[in-house]
Amino acid sequence: MKHFVKWGIPALLAFSLVGCSGQGEPQTQQPSAPAEQTEASQPTGNDQVAQQTLYPLTITDATGQTITIEKAPQRIVSTSPAETEILFALGLGEQVVGVSDYDDYPAEAKEKPKVGGVVKPNEEAILSQSPDLVIGGISMDKQVAEKMQSLGLPMYITHPSSVEDIMNNILTMGKITNRQAQAEEVVAGMKADIAYVTEAVQNVKAEEMKKVYLEFAPGWTVGKGEFMDELITIAKGVNIAADTQGWNQINEEKILQENPDVILYASGMTDEKTGKKLEQIIQSRSGWNTITAIKEEKLYGMDENMLSRPGPRITKGLIEVAKAIYPDLVK
Repeated sequence: MKHFVKWGIPALLAFSLVGCSGQGEPQTQQPSAPAEQTEASQPTGNDQVAQQTLYPLTITDATGQTITIEKAPQRIVSTSPAETEILFALGLGEQVVGVSDYDDYPAEAKEKPKVGGVVKPNEEAILSQSPDLVIGGISMDKQVAEKMQSLGLPMYITHPSSVEDIMNNILTMGKITNRQAQAEEVVAGMKADIAYVTEAVQNVKAEEMKKVYLEFAPGWTVGKGEFMDELITIAKGVNIAADTQGWNQINEEKILQENPDVILYASGMTDEKTGKKLEQIIQSRSGWNTITAIKEEKLYGMDENMLSRPGPRITKGLIEVAKAIYPDLVK
């Protein structure tokens, strides 16, 4: 189960996810090809002046906790890989002074001081960095969060459960850190990715939509109410677990009966008990050799972090999902 922590997915897979709200949305672009996301550039001239955050800023996080930020944070600790990716995408790499043990993207994040896990980060390690902002996912232990709040540390907790939530989260973090222009640039690139996929699959008829099974860890899939299910839906696939809600342990017989056309799985995932790779586990299950996706070799390994982290690369994950489902339409 340690991979769930690495991904930023709630460790027990039993939380009721709550989407966080954001501040406004930029205009959607309609490109002919997916846009590349890079670290946002500094705004200049009138745009920079127009998008300055006014402090003190009072804002409510995903837990309903209201915090007041007196000035633009200069020392930020992130206890969640997805939030770390957002901070770097906003050009705040120098301001990040601590990250979780699982933060590995971008490469610069690996060099930052480590502050423990995403559920129970090391309080002393966080305090040693003298942060003026601590950011974490909702999987952070409530008592840890409350203790840091009691010490006067501004604590902002996020938990996006949809692609829109993720984009709004980026916009909100841009406002908190006085990087609104950069946040809007990142989100515009994400919306461009969505528009690219939507346009590519727009002519797929209902009766032509491929049935998709997603296994993101051995024995686990995802139903409605989560952004991984939404990626399949945007790509005009039919998630065969869509009749369930949230994270679910799989029913092998049900999947066999549903007979998916495409199987997506987290590449590089290995079962700790058997030592087998996830792809091997899927293919070796009793009777699954009759599933269309396996017979026609339509199994596709997805980058586990790009697919599961609710950050700026999630729409790149969307493109990879769409390519796997409709390789003739999404190039």
